[in-house]
Amino acid sequence: MKRGFFTIMSAQFLSSLADNALFVAAVQLLRSSQAPEWQQAALVPMFALFYVVLAPFVGAFADSMPKGRVMLLSNFVKVAGCLLMLFGTHPLMAYAIVGLGAAAYSPAKYGILTELLPASQLVKANGWIEGLTIASIILGVLLGGQLVGPMLSPQLLSFDLPFITTSIDTAPEAAILVLIFVYFSAAWFNTHIPLTGAQMRPMPKRLISLLPDFWACNTLLWRDRLGQISLAATTLIWGVAGNLRFIVLAWAAAALGYSVTQASALQGVVAIGMAVGAVVASMRMRLEDGPRVITLGIGMGLLIIMLIFIDNVWVAAPFLILLGALGGFLVVPMNALLQHRGHNLMGAGRSIAVQNFNEQACILALGAAYSFSTGMGLPTFGAITAFGLVIASVMWVIKRWHARNCVVHKDEIDRLIAIARNDNLHG
Repeated sequence: MKRGFFTIMSAQFLSSLADNALFVAAVQLLRSSQAPEWQQAALVPMFALFYVVLAPFVGAFADSMPKGRVMLLSNFVKVAGCLLMLFGTHPLMAYAIVGLGAAAYSPAKYGILTELLPASQLVKANGWIEGLTIASIILGVLLGGQLVGPMLSPQLLSFDLPFITTSIDTAPEAAILVLIFVYFSAAWFNTHIPLTGAQMRPMPKRLISLLPDFWACNTLLWRDRLGQISLAATTLIWGVAGNLRFIVLAWAAAALGYSVTQASALQGVVAIGMAVGAVVASMRMRLEDGPRVITLGIGMGLLIIMLIFIDNVWVAAPFLILLGALGGFLVVPMNALLQHRGHNLMGAGRSIAVQNFNEQACILALGAAYSFSTGMGLPTFGAITAFGLVIASVMWVIKRWHARNCVVHKDEIDRLIAIARNDNLHG
């Protein structure tokens, strides 16, 4: 791997670390203010909101300037969201601003991989970035849980700056202040990301003109016989992963009586499994192998349903590791294949923006449905069961879809697989 790759990894790790710790702090902020459970569940779709709304623009923005600069500016937007949360803005609104920064950040962090590395290293690079992102999830939720927990929060609240009075009086607020400095650390690494020499594509003077361009890119990827399957699968898996952040918290509270601090450790257990799955996939899977692992997605949906029958943490821990491992093993080859097809069809930034639009739209839809069901009085276990059934059913449809493609469009599928295999060998 080139030296600049590890600078990108460092920046991504710290930014993702703060994102995940902030989620835990925001949940605790809502709980401490006696907010209803549907608002806590709504944090997930609110974070995804700007990914969907701004998807036509952020890809072109990422392609218009060096991607390290895009990542730097995006981290400052996340800081602004944290400050809004500290100064009294409703956590749902402020967390949406953090999501705005993440929406702009994502096309740059993934798009720069295709600029910096050959196709033969994309699966390995995705293994690195997903593994490190998952490591940041593990440490992030643990950090967030400890920052709002009874051990660290009193020490943070007892710390006073001479001659300065602040309005930070609660554990979640103190945690958010600490996380602002983590975002600044990520920004420092952003300033050291090397230029890749990729050609920049200027933003158009009329931003509205990006809408038909984005729609054309979205349509192009969905019509690609290989791209459509990898896009559908990664869309659903990330929809699951995004909402599992809250589902695990809700399940742990209902089944085990856990607090946010205790339940955050179980979130980390899921992430450990994802990291293991991602690393194994990066070592064993090739670029063209993505469609072979679709069946694992059906297994994920069924495992989510089985979660409601577990009420012992010693059973839950290995179960959650297995659940995460299935997702990690599935998403790495699928993600790499999707990036490869997108880069060939329309360029890195635009393809990642299309990917993010679909994935975050899925997170938003699944999260909104889960939040609505709990708001209407559906018990936690009932909502989890419905969630798992939807995932297993949709992944089965994707599996059948790919099987039909392999029969009806066999020549085209064979040609696209051959391109991926050739690029993997000679990239």
